[in-house]
Amino acid sequence: QVQLVESGGGFVQAGGSLRLICTASGNIFSSYGMGWFRQAPGKERELLASISWSVGSRYYADSVKGRFTISRDGAKNTVYLQMNSLKPDDTAVYYCAAGLLPKVNAFWGQGTQVTVSS
Repeated sequence: QVQLVESGGGFVQAGGSLRLICTASGNIFSSYGMGWFRQAPGKERELLASISWSVGSRYYADSVKGRFTISRDGAKNTVYLQMNSLKPDDTAVYYCAAGLLPKVNAFWGQGTQVTVSS
């Protein structure tokens, strides 16, 4: 089992930045990846970015490429999502997840709300 706890969400104006933090505990296998998803009201949950826990290779969805950056700190069992140039369309509940790449959807955090005002 893997436990994930997110933090760092909040309210920001368009063009602003936020950094989400996900701290993992439990059996984090080196073959796992970590990812960030989001779900807006009435929309499906979408994978935004993922990172390989062992080698650090990254994936980004087109909707966030160039604006969001995923990174990890192995010593702290922590994954970050730096979000820049935020838009109102980025408003959603953001979830941290872990699992086998590319889906990384075996374990989930509780979610953190991000609200971007225009």
